[in-house]
Amino acid sequence: MKGKGSRGGKRSKPGWQQEMAKERIMILFGLAGKEFDRHPGRSHRYVELARKISMRYNVKMPKQLKRRICNNCHKYLFPGKNCVVRSNSMSQSMEIKCLECGKVHRYPYVKEKRA
Repeated sequence: MKGKGSRGGKRSKPGWQQEMAKERIMILFGLAGKEFDRHPGRSHRYVELARKISMRYNVKMPKQLKRRICNNCHKYLFPGKNCVVRSNSMSQSMEIKCLECGKVHRYPYVKEKRA
């Protein structure tokens, strides 16, 4: 027996809506990269909109775009401006430190090194 207001299962949006959402996410990230030098607040807003679109339409962001967002404060990360990128050979990972909140993100590069 289903509870009141439950849908039963996970519903997905039609394919054309998901494709349009992916295009919009790519456009917003392109604009965020262009606008960061002059208007960093605007680029943070573009990233916020891209995240909302991906959540609403159940679209996964590509790995390279996902790494451009701080998981803690959800700001756009621009190397040299508001984040520091370093490679750590001991742990074989790439470390990205957000200068907005101080959070350090570590991404292993063992798979890339093997290929």
